[in-house]
Amino acid sequence: MSPDATRLLFSHGDEMGQIKIIADSRIELMNTEAFFTKIRTYTPLSEKAELAWSSLLRPRQYRKEEPFIRAGDVPTTYAFVVKGLLCQRYVGRDGNMIIKCFFPENRIASSVSATLLGEPSPFAITAIENTTVLEYDFAAFRLLVSDFADIAAFYIRYMERHWIIDKEPGEIAFRHDDAMQRYIDFIRKEPELHKRLKQHHIAAWLGITPESLSRLRKTIAITRPDRG
Repeated sequence: MSPDATRLLFSHGDEMGQIKIIADSRIELMNTEAFFTKIRTYTPLSEKAELAWSSLLRPRQYRKEEPFIRAGDVPTTYAFVVKGLLCQRYVGRDGNMIIKCFFPENRIASSVSATLLGEPSPFAITAIENTTVLEYDFAAFRLLVSDFADIAAFYIRYMERHWIIDKEPGEIAFRHDDAMQRYIDFIRKEPELHKRLKQHHIAAWLGITPESLSRLRKTIAITRPDRG
């Protein structure tokens, strides 16, 4: 290869590398804006607070079935789901998988109790789809809670909404409603998420077998054709 051709090849490679860096930066900027757009639904944040928090954010990709948190590990990070789907799950005494909750786009995935206590998580959090997240270290975030009143306000409202307001009705329903009613409620509240899930994921969330879920679906299709 001639010297001119070699220089041209390297020049083209450098140009493509620069284009990729610019594209990656734009994507990261868009993902960060999506993160703060969601955070602002809880409480407004000052520019200084957003800048401090954004310095903690780290983009990460998880392939389908790759764990974000492994059961038995002490978790230290939270993950905002930009694109994709995670689930929090564990294996019951009978060896069957049980899904506690799902984390689709715009949700913050974490094993909250284990992170707060610094203890091994009894749950795994795993990607159901190829997933893009923004992760941040929880200990560093707690320092921001101390330094910024608006971030502290977000933290309080987030915990109130997801650990009290949202959690209590679900716990009551799990104790008092049968699988049929809980499935119907799930379809009504999360129609788009329902379409994305495999049958065994839904069954694991309901606490029933896939065969039992098939029977529920047949019953719903007969009694409520619009829900089939």
